[in-house]
Amino acid sequence: MATPDEVERQYTLLSAAARFDSLRTRDALASPPDDEDEADDFAADTASLTREEALELLALGEVIARKAAYGRQLSVRSARRAGASWSQIGAALGTSKQAAWEAHNRWIDEQAKQQQDAGHWGLDDNAIDTARTLAGEPDD
Repeated sequence: MATPDEVERQYTLLSAAARFDSLRTRDALASPPDDEDEADDFAADTASLTREEALELLALGEVIARKAAYGRQLSVRSARRAGASWSQIGAALGTSKQAAWEAHNRWIDEQAKQQQDAGHWGLDDNAIDTARTLAGEPDD
């Protein structure tokens, strides 16, 4: 059975998205129409997903979400560096400026914690200070 951890090791974001799109398209085309009169005309040559493929499709969706989220805060930092306001960043993320700012500061805190934990890579003290300064306050 495909799990997100297994699939994540197997695919890059691009290849996971391509495989997801392929399976999702096949799944959509194989779904029978709602109207029973149309069911007779339905193309029987589009094979439904197997159980393994359906589970892989679910795992791929999770992996794509994870991989996209990994770089989100780096993109937020880039947006701040380029002069974007927290209101603009919140709008781009589909959330409020306060929620965007809080999520970014939680990420900075996590980076600081990882740097202190043995065996984990995180931002060093200088980079943490720079990130906090760049983040500013939500009304900045």
